[in-house]
Amino acid sequence: MRSDMKTYAPMEARIASVRQETGTIRTFRLRFRKAADRKRFSFMPGQFGLFSVMGVGEATFSMCSPPSGDAIEISVRNVGNTTNAMFSMRKGDTIGVRGPYGHGYPMDGLAGKDLILVAGGIGFPPLASVMEYAIKRRKSFGDITLIYGVKDMGDIIYRDRAERWGRSPGVTVITTVEEKCREWHGCTGLVTKALEKLRIDAGRTAGLSCGPPVMLRFVSADFTGLGIPADRIYLSLERLMQCGIGKCGHCNIGDKYVCRDGPVFQLSELRRMKEDAW
Repeated sequence: MRSDMKTYAPMEARIASVRQETGTIRTFRLRFRKAADRKRFSFMPGQFGLFSVMGVGEATFSMCSPPSGDAIEISVRNVGNTTNAMFSMRKGDTIGVRGPYGHGYPMDGLAGKDLILVAGGIGFPPLASVMEYAIKRRKSFGDITLIYGVKDMGDIIYRDRAERWGRSPGVTVITTVEEKCREWHGCTGLVTKALEKLRIDAGRTAGLSCGPPVMLRFVSADFTGLGIPADRIYLSLERLMQCGIGKCGHCNIGDKYVCRDGPVFQLSELRRMKEDAW
C-alpha cells in the first residue's frame, strides 16, 4: 500500500452510468475527472476503495469491474445514509474515491490453475472482478467454475455478465437460490450443495470465495474436503472498514486489520489468527 498523503485524499470521479441490478442494488460506473487519477487507482480483483458523497459520508466497496479500462464499477446496496445519498445521484454527478486499499486475490500466482469461485449475496462484486480478469486472460487459466448463491431470484445481480462468462470455453456458471419458486428453474439450495457435487483435480485447483462469515466457514470446509490445500484457498472477509489503513480499528481481528492485511486472506493464514475470523 502506498503511504503518500495523496492516497488518503479523495479523487473526483463522475458517474458515467447507473444500472439497476435489483430493487436495492445498483451498479455505478465511474470515470475519474483526471486521467492521472485513473492511473493512480490501479487495483487488482479483491481490493477495495472508499467512496464518498460530499457532506454525507463515505462507504467501502470492492470493485466489480476489470482492473484495466478507463472506468471502474461498484455495486451498491442501499442500506444507510451514504448509500441512500448515492441512490439519489444521477449521471454526471461527482463521487469522491480513495484507494485502492488492501490485498486482493493473487491472480498472477493463480495462473495455470483451475479456479472455483463461490460468491454469496453482495459478496459477488470482487469475484465478478476476478471473472472479468480471468476471461480477458482466458489462456492463462484452466477450467473456471463460478457458484453464486442468493436467497431468492429477485436478489440475482450481473445476469448479463453471467451469460457472457458462461459462453467462454471451459467456464461453468452456476446460480442457486435458497427459496424455491415456480419461476425459477435453476439450482436450489445453499452454495455448499452445489460445491459438494463438483469433481475436481485438487492438485491444480484454487478456491476463491467472498460472502457472509457463516458462508465462508462452510465453504472453506468444503474446499478442504475437495482436497484443495489451505494455501490455495483465498477468502475475502466482510468487516466494517472505515479508514482503509489500519488506524481506526473497526476491522480488527486479533493481530490483523482486514483493511490493511486483507480483505483477501489465505485459509492457512486465517487458521493462524489469534481470533476466530468467522
